[in-house]
Amino acid sequence: MAVESRLAPTHEAPYRGLRVLDFGQGIASPYCAMLLGVYGADVIKVEPPEGDWSRYLGTTYGNQTTLSAVYNRGKRSLCLDLKHKDGIAIAQQLARQADVLIEGFRPGVAARLGLGYESLSRDNPGLIYLSVSGFGQAGPYAKRPGSDSVAQAFSGLVSVNVGADGTPHRVGTTLSDVVTGVYAFQAIATTLFARATVGTGRWIDVNLCQSTAALLGHKVAEFILEGGAPRALNVPAGTYQAKDGWMMVTLVNEAQYKRLCTTIGREDLATDPRFADFARRADSADALIPQLREVFLAQTAEAWLTRLHAADIIAERIHNPGEWLRNAHVEATKAAVCQDTPGVGPVYTPRTPGIASRSEDDLRPAPDIGQDSVEVLREAGFDSAVIDESIAAGAVRQSQPNGGGAS
Repeated sequence: MAVESRLAPTHEAPYRGLRVLDFGQGIASPYCAMLLGVYGADVIKVEPPEGDWSRYLGTTYGNQTTLSAVYNRGKRSLCLDLKHKDGIAIAQQLARQADVLIEGFRPGVAARLGLGYESLSRDNPGLIYLSVSGFGQAGPYAKRPGSDSVAQAFSGLVSVNVGADGTPHRVGTTLSDVVTGVYAFQAIATTLFARATVGTGRWIDVNLCQSTAALLGHKVAEFILEGGAPRALNVPAGTYQAKDGWMMVTLVNEAQYKRLCTTIGREDLATDPRFADFARRADSADALIPQLREVFLAQTAEAWLTRLHAADIIAERIHNPGEWLRNAHVEATKAAVCQDTPGVGPVYTPRTPGIASRSEDDLRPAPDIGQDSVEVLREAGFDSAVIDESIAAGAVRQSQPNGGGAS
C-alpha cells in the first residue's frame, strides 16, 4: 500500500487505507474517485494506452487538459491495455484487493471484459462497485450514448434556462458531470457505512440524466401542479447591468421588494397595483423589469451594491472565474486551492466544501499516463519479472521519467 494508506484515519481523512480502482474517464466518475482521494483513499486511475479521453478535450498541456488536471488530482496512474488478456488478468487481480471499483463503460462492456460486478464480487464480496453511465444500466435508453449536454437537455434543465433571446441554453459548465460525481460519492459513502455492519458490498448504478433531474427539485412538481411552465417565482429578481458591469439582484419576500423600490428611488413601483405581490409582478414583468434596468444603468455596480446591502437587499456583482479567484473574500477564506502540475503549471480549483477541505492542499497533482504503473503493481504483489513481461507484451505501460508518455 502507499505510505498515505498506512496512516491512521482521521476526521479530515477518514478513508485512509481504502483502496479504490478508478476505470472512469471524462469527469463524472473520475470526480467521484477524486473526492474519495480528497478524503484520504488510495486511488488508482486505470487508463488505456492512449489515456483518459479528457486528456485531449480542450487546450492540451503535455498529456493534460484542465479537465484531466483538475478531476484526477490525488491519484496514481496505472496504464493497462484491456484489449490484452494479461491486462485483463492484472485488472481482475487488482479488483480482488480493492474496496471500491468505479467504472464508466457503456452498460454491459465491463461484464464482457470480465470486470463486471457479478464475477468480481464472487472473489471479493466486500467490493463496492459503482457504474456511471448516461442513462443507467437498464431501461429502453440504457444503450444510448450520454454526455453532459445530453443530460442537461434530457432532464429538463436546459428548458428552464431560457435566455433573454428566448432560446433554451445549456448551462455553461459540466454541471451534469459534476453533480453525478457528487451523487456517486454520496452513494459510495453510505454503502461503506452499511458495509461496516452488513459485511458485503453492492453494485451502485448512478447516471447523468437522473442526477441532473434531481437538481431540478421542485421544478417537476411545479410544472405538473401549475399545468405547464409556471410563472416566475420572485420577479423582479434577475441580472441587471450597471454603468460598469453586471449584478444579480434577488428577493425572497415582499418587504425586500418595498425596500428595493425605496433604495433605487422608485417608491411609485411599490404602490403600483400591477406590482403589488409576487404573483402580479410575475404577470406584469414586461412592464416592471425595463424600468428597473433603466435605473440600474445610472450608477456603477459598486455604488449600487453599497446602497442595496445597506438596505439588506440580496445582491452581488457577477464575476467571471478569474474575478472570483482574485476576490478579497475568496482569498481571505482560502476558497481556492492550487496544485503545481508537471507539464501544466499552477492548476487553480475551488476548494471542496466540507471538513476534508484542508487536506486538498496536500493532494498530489494529476498524474501522467501510466506514471505509477510499476509502483502500483509492486504494491499489489506482482514480482518484477511478471511486471517486466507485462510491459514487454504491451499489457502494461509505464511513462518515461521525462513525462514523454507511456512505453
